[in-house]
Amino acid sequence: MLLSEIKSVLNASVISGENEEELNKKEIKMACGCDLMSDVLAFVKEQSLLLTGLINSQVIRTAEMMDIVAVCFVRGKMPTEDVIELAKEKEITLLQTDYPLYLACGKLYNKGLGAEND
Repeated sequence: MLLSEIKSVLNASVISGENEEELNKKEIKMACGCDLMSDVLAFVKEQSLLLTGLINSQVIRTAEMMDIVAVCFVRGKMPTEDVIELAKEKEITLLQTDYPLYLACGKLYNKGLGAEND
């Protein structure tokens, strides 16, 4: 699924990263909804989207280690400027949605974006 489609499904806004043209090129192969970064390290594969309610720098550091393409913050949460700057430095796209984690994951799954075990 293209990142632009994910943005649309989640009614998300782009915090940092890609312009609309780039969103139309970036392919996401799977998604993970998680607030435990240790679980992300154990289960996520590259070219993934991470949906989380955590807004600290560990999210970006974990995303970098796992080659996660984008992070979407749920429940309308907004990371601090230092977290946004770190994501820019690591070239990780940041999105934000007002949907809670469970609903955001469900919407993406219903549109065909799977998880690792699908």
